[in-house]
Amino acid sequence: MSEEQIASIVGINHQTLKQKLALYKNHPGSLVVLIITVLAAVITAGVLLSLVVYIIAKGVPNIKLSMFEWKYTTENNSMMPSIINTLLMTILTLLIAVPIGVCSAIYLVEYSNRGSKFQMRLVKIIRMTTETLQGIPSIVYGLFGFLAFVIACHFSYSLLGGAITMALMVLPLIMRTTEEALLSVPDSYREGSFGLGAGKLRTIFKIILPSAVPGILSGVILAVGRIVGETAALMYTAGTSTNVCTGFLQPCRTLAVHMYQLLCEGKYMEAAYATAVVLLVMVILINALSTFAAKKLTKK
Repeated sequence: MSEEQIASIVGINHQTLKQKLALYKNHPGSLVVLIITVLAAVITAGVLLSLVVYIIAKGVPNIKLSMFEWKYTTENNSMMPSIINTLLMTILTLLIAVPIGVCSAIYLVEYSNRGSKFQMRLVKIIRMTTETLQGIPSIVYGLFGFLAFVIACHFSYSLLGGAITMALMVLPLIMRTTEEALLSVPDSYREGSFGLGAGKLRTIFKIILPSAVPGILSGVILAVGRIVGETAALMYTAGTSTNVCTGFLQPCRTLAVHMYQLLCEGKYMEAAYATAVVLLVMVILINALSTFAAKKLTKK
């Protein structure tokens, strides 16, 4: 195959292809790095694609209309209560975690940099604790939530106890992504706002936060994925009730916990695969809606 044919397949002109080939001949290490990078990307995409194909192949044939009935029974294995509970758990968790995480990141970026030595030490402690919290296994959060909220606070197994526990889990993620998003905003934005007479608070909420919205929403999207897919922490705090949650102090079962329970029982493997398909579609839809909202806000 000639260089002209290779260039037409790759989609670049002949001269550019010759320059790239000359570069790789003079620097063979670059070619090795390119091959490793492409191979890693192909492996990652292949693993993801194989998982999606496996779940769809196993789950789609087992999806039945009876699985979407309002009330769960052992005959229909309805996942509708778990879908509603998952949405409620996600919304309540974000309502708790996002304001705290965003405000904490604003303090770390906008107020602590020019503070006293005490503030600087406090910032170091906050960053160290958030990094530590990010590495704690979910089962530890579940046991802590069980002792703190279910027993000590007398919440019992409830939506509120599970939401607070999940908020503690995703808080470091939201804080870190928001902090990076705020740091990416150029200082010229702040200086221009101050030069026009705007105060600190107005500058933060009118200039800096709108510019950092895409980065903040990326952290929220990652947090949603962790909330939807969590099982261990919620089993010890929210419970495994199959009914639709009608109050903050009522027990509930999310979709991931529902799938785990079906797998543990061993008699409903087909229903578990069908639940996995619905869970996958649910995560994709939530991420797509979040990305669409981020693009709209960025344009504004």
